[in-house]
Order: sequence, then C-alpha cells, then structure tokens
Amino acid sequence: MDWEPWLRRWSEEWVRSSEPDELDPDVLCDRWLGFAPAAPEAVAAAEARLGVVLPPSYREFLLTTDGWRDAGMFVWRMRDTGNLAWLRDVEPYWEEWEDLGYENATPSGENRFTRGLMISLETDAGVLFLDPGDVDDQGEWAAYSLFSWHAAPPVRFQSFTALMESLYAEFHQMRRPEGETRDATDASVEQARIDALAGAADDAGARLAQAEEFGSELATLLRVQLLFFQDRSYETEMLLGRLLYSSLVAEGLFEGSLFAEEILPLLFVQHARNASVGHNSLLQSALTSDRPDLLLPVARHQARLRRGDHRLNYGNPEFDAPVREALEQHAADPDALWEAVLDALPHWRPRSAAHIAPIVLLAEPLLARTLTPERGHRLLATPRGDR
Repeated sequence: MDWEPWLRRWSEEWVRSSEPDELDPDVLCDRWLGFAPAAPEAVAAAEARLGVVLPPSYREFLLTTDGWRDAGMFVWRMRDTGNLAWLRDVEPYWEEWEDLGYENATPSGENRFTRGLMISLETDAGVLFLDPGDVDDQGEWAAYSLFSWHAAPPVRFQSFTALMESLYAEFHQMRRPEGETRDATDASVEQARIDALAGAADDAGARLAQAEEFGSELATLLRVQLLFFQDRSYETEMLLGRLLYSSLVAEGLFEGSLFAEEILPLLFVQHARNASVGHNSLLQSALTSDRPDLLLPVARHQARLRRGDHRLNYGNPEFDAPVREALEQHAADPDALWEAVLDALPHWRPRSAAHIAPIVLLAEPLLARTLTPERGHRLLATPRGDR
C-alpha cells in the first residue's frame, strides 16, 4: 500500500461527505484525517517498549501518519506510537469473546486476545487489534475487528492493510461519497453488467460483490439475478430482503416491469414456501413496514391470482413464445425442456438496464424444480440480451 495518496483520498471524501460542524477543526482546515508522520525513532521506541518488530504495513502506516481519525463509521480514533498497548493490559475483558477451541491458541493457553496488539483508541463498543501469533510469509500479522453489538465472532483480516481497506469500504457503503472511488465503483458495476450479458457470470459476480462492499445497491440488484441460478438460496433471499428496503425503491424499482414481472412473482413463491405462524416471509415483512409504494404492485398481482390468472410473462415475445411452447411439449422431460429454454435464450432481451437474467423462469414450478447447478451455469454462460 502506498499510504499517502490513498489516505489523502479517504480524507477528502470524508470531509466532503460531512457537515462542517461534525469535523475536528484541524481536519476541516487541513482536509486530513491523519496526523504528522511518526519519526523513525518514535516507531523504534514503540517497538522497544512492546518488545516486537511491528508488521510492515502497519509500520509504514505510522511513518505516514502517527494515528488516524474516523477509520470507518465506528472507529473514531486509532492509537499512535505513544499509546500502542497490548490488549490484555488495557482492555482484557475482550477475551470473553474468544472461542476456547480457536485453532491458533498455543499450548500455553495464549490466544489472539491475550497476545493481541490493540490499535484502536476510541470506538463504538469495539476493538481493532493485530495478532503477532498469526504471521504470513510477508511478515504481516493478522488483524481483527470486533464490535459487541454485532453479536458475532471477531472478523479476521490477512493484514493491517486489509483491515483498513475494509473500514474504507464500510465508509463508502454507508455514505457513498462523491469522488474517484464511487465513480470507479459505478464503472465496475457497468462493466459487470456487460460481462454478465456476455456470459461471463463468474467475473461479473466477483465485480458486483466488491461493488456491494462499497455500497452499490445496483450491484445488489444485478448480483441477486445471478445467484438465483447458482444454487445459493440463502444468500439470494438475504439480498432480496435488502433490496426491498434500498434507495432503489425510491428511484422507482417497484414501478417497473423488472419488479412486477420478474421479482414480485418470485417473492410470492418465497412467501408460499416460507410463510408460517410466527415467521413472516420477505413480502410480509416489507408490507408491514412503511412501504406504501409496494402495496399497489402487490395488490395488482393478487388480483390477477384471484381471477385465476397464474400465467407468467417470460419477457419479449421472441423469448416468451418458445418458453411457453417448451413447457407444453416437454413437461415430462426436464432435459428436453431445459434444452429448449436454453436454445431460446439468445433471443431474450432485458426489461431494463438493470436486468441481466430471466429470473421469472424460476417462478414456474416445473422449471424451478428441475433447475440443476449445471443448467444454471449453462444459462448464465449463454450470451443474451443482444450480446
């Protein structure tokens, strides 16, 4: 990591996304979340006091800025060379979070908490620390983030650099500040959309997952369409639930045919499968929240079902017609059915710029039951949408 330019960009984006009265006067004046660089002598003195040589990425960080403000949204201040300390000496109660069977514990009973170097100073009920007992080939120590309100185990990162990159992504996820990083994320999402339509689903999925970490809700909408065909039902439902509360809703997601003809039928399928006494489906949870704009498309869909109209619209006529024909002719032969659907796929066209796969197919029970990982892979690997 070349720390200086990256931290300068982080600082500039933080200042731009904050109200002036939220900022430390020095940050507002200098547009810098850091401090003066630590002198090499100060780093050496900290190492001598602690009895260790600090890992390379953290050492270079201190030589760039001796401490840091606002590392993500929940770490308000990081330690500097003068107050670095062992976790066991300053906040030993964190060891209660250690799993007794943790694989990196030593025969003497040491673990990541008892040997951890605390690098956070002021946080929202959390801690950042480095583990000198978990070192890679480059001399980097594993880094950990733990917040008590997560009610989850500590999150491990390969290095201090990886931890800082995650905290930076968290900031972007929650604030989506304007600037070079958001522009690059949006460009990556667009490239992923093109790749997905061209049949490069794995590359597209990786790009979209990274863009999600930086707060792109469009990336979530695109990636969930890939997951439907990748046998990842739990993650698919998690992302669907997230979409029902996203800002995409305010931008008209509920009003378009992508929602009405593709996503909503699948939400009704999920409702029929998962709703029970004491357990709401995704659709029920959304309807009981403040989502008046969801009521109209749901009411329209329910009215169709009450009239006995269970027909699905598979998309543009050039794709819709052969799918219907395949369902009529090959209902008893899943192999022939899917071959016919896949043969028609090059004629499929997206309903909107945010549509990359015909997920409505899986609202048809026969197609959903007979989907296999191999069939899903072939569908996603088929160029479509005029690609």
